[in-house]
Amino acid sequence: MLPNLTIRQLQTFREVMRSGSISEASRTLLRTQPAVSTMIANIEKELGFNLFVREHGRLTPSPEAHYFLEEAEEVLDRLDRTVRTMSEFGTLDRGSLRIACHPASSGFFLPKVLAEFLKGRPDVKADLVMRSSQVIEDMIASQEFDIGLAETPRQRSSIRIEPFRLECVIALPEQDPLASKDVLTPADLENYPMAMLFSDHPDTLATQRAFAQCGATLNRRFVLRTSLPALPLVGAGLCGAIVDRITAATSPAPGVVFRRFTPVIASSIALLLPAQRPASILTTAFRDYLRQHLVQVENTLISTG
Repeated sequence: MLPNLTIRQLQTFREVMRSGSISEASRTLLRTQPAVSTMIANIEKELGFNLFVREHGRLTPSPEAHYFLEEAEEVLDRLDRTVRTMSEFGTLDRGSLRIACHPASSGFFLPKVLAEFLKGRPDVKADLVMRSSQVIEDMIASQEFDIGLAETPRQRSSIRIEPFRLECVIALPEQDPLASKDVLTPADLENYPMAMLFSDHPDTLATQRAFAQCGATLNRRFVLRTSLPALPLVGAGLCGAIVDRITAATSPAPGVVFRRFTPVIASSIALLLPAQRPASILTTAFRDYLRQHLVQVENTLISTG
């Protein structure tokens, strides 16, 4: 049977070896001499042999005691390193994040949030990938990634979903006469050249319905996979664009102004987390930090200046 030794016993033995006496060790450890003597005796009982030769009230370590000291110090040092490392996990100074992000947030928004979160945390590693929302959904469902940011998926037992409803806005060239309006309607944009997402995207479908209900002609000049490339086209005076609030709030857009649109078109995005394993302390903290920024974007009014 293996000896049943405790960490406290190893610490006591190490101090007796370092100090050379029970009395000195007891003072350092803030314990009584009988308590230290009993602990050493219990260690020897567990090991099945004596570690010290006791003569005239003095302890002389045996050769086995010196070997045992090396082993005990290695165990205690490893424990100290482990405790320090685990405390760094608790203070968010160590660990890793695996993040999957949809295209609309991958250009500027999420990298900026991640950079702010990791500032002063050089030992935290991050794996950030950009994928379509459908792929991200499967990556989170398979428990492969820690957190995802994507268009809101259908309910699945393998995913925890926290949705956000972000109002879309109109991007216009800043010199366009329509930029003088605070709110635009489909009638204002009758046959106006537009950059839009692909045909079956929810924002495109909602825009088509809004124009049809008003009897206005929708002029789709550019068809894109993501909203971000629309902004240089708008800035060049080639078109307008209905874009999600994250793109409008966080992406560089020289020569572009943003205006409200009615009827409201809202894009729904969500924080996605694996449902079948608990989130790490680091993941939970990053989720909370990312949520704060999403709420800020959600509540930010687009400037009409």
